[in-house]
Amino acid sequence: MNDIQAKFPHISIKLNEPLSNYTYTKTGGNADIFVMPKTIEETQAIVSYCHQNNIPLTILGNGSNLIIKDGGIRGVIVHLDLLQSIKRNNTQVIAMSGAKLIDTAKFALDESLSGLEFACGIPGSIGGALHMNAGAYGGEISDVLEAATVLTQAGELKKLKRSELKAAYRFSTISEKKYIVLEATFALQLDDKNTIQVKMDELTAAREAKQPLEYPSCGSVFKRPPGHFAGKLIQDSGLQGHIIGGAQVSLKHAGFIVNIGGATATDYMNLIAHVQKTVREKFDVELETEVKIIGEDK
Repeated sequence: MNDIQAKFPHISIKLNEPLSNYTYTKTGGNADIFVMPKTIEETQAIVSYCHQNNIPLTILGNGSNLIIKDGGIRGVIVHLDLLQSIKRNNTQVIAMSGAKLIDTAKFALDESLSGLEFACGIPGSIGGALHMNAGAYGGEISDVLEAATVLTQAGELKKLKRSELKAAYRFSTISEKKYIVLEATFALQLDDKNTIQVKMDELTAAREAKQPLEYPSCGSVFKRPPGHFAGKLIQDSGLQGHIIGGAQVSLKHAGFIVNIGGATATDYMNLIAHVQKTVREKFDVELETEVKIIGEDK
């Protein structure tokens, strides 16, 4: 710890930082070393240092589609929340990794640029959205992504074109190669601002009506199985409202697991496993998690 603080005295570095402060579920153990770089250069320097010194490295974005286990994470956690810049270049919007997807969609609206309306309610960061090719209401990040600036695990800077991103459902080259997103460029179209606003209002109303936004959650827990909807399978299995510890299959939308009070990451994982087992036995369908689960058991 002293070595890394001495090497980077100008960067915010904390010891034994509770990661429950940074996840939407409000669960998770501690990070050994928690680093918050303010610039691309600082991020590159930290990533390169970890690679050269064989220090385990984990990148943390907005923590919205993530479960961090109760034992926390060893090594260095780099939290990219301070890389927040969003700017316009003609009909492009260029957003840094830590910018919120919701804020980026709002920025596009303010600039009368259409294409990111589907993202107006997705709570993740730009980095996380690229990593998993986030999507909602018929749109995906890959539909509008033109290019991305990333770091390799060794700290090498790369610029990727759309054709290199190989995006699929909840997958991209970025996750496959474990690239660290620094910046994304979106290709949008000029449109009437009121038209964009109406579309975003419609999607926001639909989201608020269907999703349990009143409780902490990790968003949609499971990927959509071919030919099915995860939420309906869970509901038809009689699991809606099922509770383990402080984690509950949402009464509002069975595809969500909410923290109704005092839930641990272990509660979440036990409930996920129970849902998967029950759906498998009842419908012979394997539910694959969309939420990312990282860290160590307590």
